[in-house]
Amino acid sequence: MLTKPRELYPIASLPLPRSARILTHNLSPDPAQPSPYTLWITLQTRPSSQRRSRLVRSPAHFSYLTPFPSPFPYRVPPPPESDSPPDGQYIENWLASQEAIEDQPLAGPRHPTSSSPSHSSIKLKKYSAPERNIPRELLAISPLCLQDCFPNLDVGDAFKHMGPARLVSSSNPQNLDLLEAQQGNTPEEEAVAAREELVDVLSGHSVLMYIPDDGGEDNIKNTDGYAPWSLRYSGHQFGNWAGQLGDGRAISILETPHPSDPSLTYEIQLKGAGRTPFSRFADGLAVLRSSVREFLGSEAIHALGIPTTRALSLISLPKLPVVREKLEAASVVSRVAPSFLRIGCFETFNPPETTFYLGGPVALPEPEQDMEGMRVLGEWVSQKVLNLDLGSTTDGAPESWGKKLVWEIARRNAKMVAGWQAYGFMHGVMNTDNISVLGLTIDYGPYAFMDVYNYGHICNHSDEEGRYAFRFQPTMIIYALRSLLRALSPLIGAEMELGHAVGPNWAGDASKEKLSDWSKEALKLAQDLEAEIQGVFQAEYHVLMRKRLALKKAEPADGKLIQGLLEILQNQELDFHSTFRTLTTFRPDIISGSDSSSDTHTDDRLEKFLGKLVPTSTSTLRTSRREEDAKEWIAWLERYAARIDGEKGEWDLGGANRHGNGDGDAWLHRRELAGKDANPRFVLRQWVLEEVIKLLEDDMPRGREVLLKILHMASDPFEPWGAEDDARPDDELEPETREERRFCGMGEQKMLGFQCSCSS
Repeated sequence: MLTKPRELYPIASLPLPRSARILTHNLSPDPAQPSPYTLWITLQTRPSSQRRSRLVRSPAHFSYLTPFPSPFPYRVPPPPESDSPPDGQYIENWLASQEAIEDQPLAGPRHPTSSSPSHSSIKLKKYSAPERNIPRELLAISPLCLQDCFPNLDVGDAFKHMGPARLVSSSNPQNLDLLEAQQGNTPEEEAVAAREELVDVLSGHSVLMYIPDDGGEDNIKNTDGYAPWSLRYSGHQFGNWAGQLGDGRAISILETPHPSDPSLTYEIQLKGAGRTPFSRFADGLAVLRSSVREFLGSEAIHALGIPTTRALSLISLPKLPVVREKLEAASVVSRVAPSFLRIGCFETFNPPETTFYLGGPVALPEPEQDMEGMRVLGEWVSQKVLNLDLGSTTDGAPESWGKKLVWEIARRNAKMVAGWQAYGFMHGVMNTDNISVLGLTIDYGPYAFMDVYNYGHICNHSDEEGRYAFRFQPTMIIYALRSLLRALSPLIGAEMELGHAVGPNWAGDASKEKLSDWSKEALKLAQDLEAEIQGVFQAEYHVLMRKRLALKKAEPADGKLIQGLLEILQNQELDFHSTFRTLTTFRPDIISGSDSSSDTHTDDRLEKFLGKLVPTSTSTLRTSRREEDAKEWIAWLERYAARIDGEKGEWDLGGANRHGNGDGDAWLHRRELAGKDANPRFVLRQWVLEEVIKLLEDDMPRGREVLLKILHMASDPFEPWGAEDDARPDDELEPETREERRFCGMGEQKMLGFQCSCSS
């Protein structure tokens, strides 16, 4: 139940963290835009400069800018009553008229920031651009993201405004008590204002900033104000060094501490809110289909217990055209994380000297190294993002953090990928700029959940060589983390030599040869790093797979048992998730016959159970191999049955199970319940996403109802959706339940193994 906290605040009134936890107050801004004050001047005098694609130079970790959801190239109208083309100043003036620089009243009372030492005293203002007033339609808010990350955020009447969550338009609305609880007794006028402010800010129409007005441009530092920003980073894309990349269509707009844990700060980032200096030739916008995929995908991954960024809202900009393979409408998804920093943020400060092109090494121009920028970033990530336990050496010097940082990022990402492999998730684009320092699943592009099991499946049709195929994901995370080690290697080597952390300007006097020597020493740790990743991955993967198989104890033969099951799934072309869900109902005695005096009865039950497993194959060629397939299953089930029987004493037998039984089989019921709590009934398959997207494109009000219901199912995937245990045929079910059952199915044959492009 979504509980109403004592105090709620509209988004513009949420508190900022104290300055020591604000990213832009502690990392280095783009030298071309060194403070919120200079940004403010730019917005009014030369706004084109903040959106012009360019190489952002060191020591920058980020660039200040504001959201600007607008078509690109910009559609500048001709000067009135003139036959001459617009000149540069006319264009700057027109762009300035489109910028969010007009002060607007807030929707509600401010948070009492001064009463809390964990909050900044900065009070944000809200600015809008009345001449860029494009329609904004709220499609969805994730109730669980709101509850988990922003329980003090007042969304007003947003849930009521969005309408019901249902698959069939004639069905009764569902979960209105949950969705409307947050509004409580808020007066209608205030509720509407809070919702409108939320939509304006999360669509990029309004901007939250604090611009100091007490001093000239030369006297205002970045720590004196607050404004949105985009990250600078580089990276390896499909194994090749790509140079500067950065947030080309992502803009972070706000940080706010969690009300119950001030040390936990959540950052809100808009994806698709317009151009940034890192957009290159692109428009910085996002289309509806990609936004729907990210919004649903991140919440679905979270529900499976896999670390991920979250999704707060999805907003359509139906009158904003975007050119992709066809003309589409824009939308903005707001995503949430404690930090969006990634491995590529480190690589940008120490680029590789060589790369590989068409299979061979190619020398690059002299890399622009910035060892001081690396140190500042590393200290921030170590102390404020990863919260590493760092002390002092025996001499009182600060403890080395470089190796600890790499190892911590490695362990987090190893656990994340173990979750991917255990639940059949394929990321599709594991470039180093898409790997989070927090070990979060980030940048949802051409992702997919496995349907028919194929360990070599490639979900991204742009990945022609299969670099990021499902089976290679553990290998690719090792590649990414070795890239992180290489980027930090001079600093780690210097700390190994010093015996403590490096200090400011630590490499200022170091020669190129000395930096190389430090790097070589640190890179000797590569094998140890790989062993750490493999060990953490393997341990976490086995924990998750035992959970999916409803096994409590770790046994030496677990690897063979798991691999044997995967080989059956591969050989027989079975559905990955429904097979695991079916195995939760398996009873050992149907193989051993230990609890039955009738072999015939045992054989009947076995035949019936096999009938649930084998028909999930989608291959028409397997009908002639039904007997061989059954034998393969029986051999594996015999081992599985012995494993289950050996754990009978591990299950708590106290009390009755969920079905009210208290007999000798209670432990099996408890085991089944545990298995179903680990194996999703609903899976966010490709066909489901495609159907939701098409509904939204064809009929947005109707599509929104389905989107909200699919969000509910994806956020609670283990429930028995579609009357799972009800043997009635589909035509005897209520229409809503029947649709739930359909959305829990595998869909049409043509959608199995469906691939998306990077632009999806």
